[in-house]
Amino acid sequence: MAGVDTLPIIADMAATRVAAPRMSSISPIASPEGLPRNIAEQLKQLIYAGEFKAGDRLNEAALASRMGTSRGPIREAIRILTGTGLVTPVVNRGVFVRQVSVRELLEIYDLRALVFGFATERAAQNITDEHRRRFESLLDGMDQAERAGDSSGYYDLNLQFHSLILTLSNSQRAHLLYDGYVKELHLYRRQNFNAPGNMRRSNLEHRKIYEAITKGNAIKAKQVAEEHIQAGRQRLLASTDER
Repeated sequence: MAGVDTLPIIADMAATRVAAPRMSSISPIASPEGLPRNIAEQLKQLIYAGEFKAGDRLNEAALASRMGTSRGPIREAIRILTGTGLVTPVVNRGVFVRQVSVRELLEIYDLRALVFGFATERAAQNITDEHRRRFESLLDGMDQAERAGDSSGYYDLNLQFHSLILTLSNSQRAHLLYDGYVKELHLYRRQNFNAPGNMRRSNLEHRKIYEAITKGNAIKAKQVAEEHIQAGRQRLLASTDER
């Protein structure tokens, strides 16, 4: 890591290549209604799977040919992905899979930890029986995804777990801030769960957070929430070093 300002999996933007995806990865798309969302979901899964890497340019013409559609739905699908923060437009160059430098990543994780700790402290003061049932359902679902080796399913439930805590904080500004940080890190956080043991470690930390929230222990909830984000950062850096 010494002297390196960008993650090893991140390409230099100046040397970005146009991705040439394998043709067998996309399933046929049937209904024209919701076609862009269907395409956006399939592109998201390809990015998560590593077929499109950080820094790759999304070529509208190539994608339209690959999916057997016009460029209009492709363009709209890319707009949807831009809204999630997974891809980013560069003026006069095109749209690229988001890339983040190591320095940016570390700063974002520190800020996420602060906001998430704040939100979790407040959530401990607002939990109801209905929320407890929802938390338990999410935790059980993540355990099942971990046993099945389903990192995509785990990641989706993980996002819902964090979002529930932000909702319980009753702080719209904190929620907006946190969502912004999440959008910048989708690709890296998603790939982080591919590493052996990371889903299990993550959900053990989730259960500590839930235990503190459900006991109404706001100080403990804040502490374990911040530790969870920082532990996720360390897991990400460790798996990046291995790659």
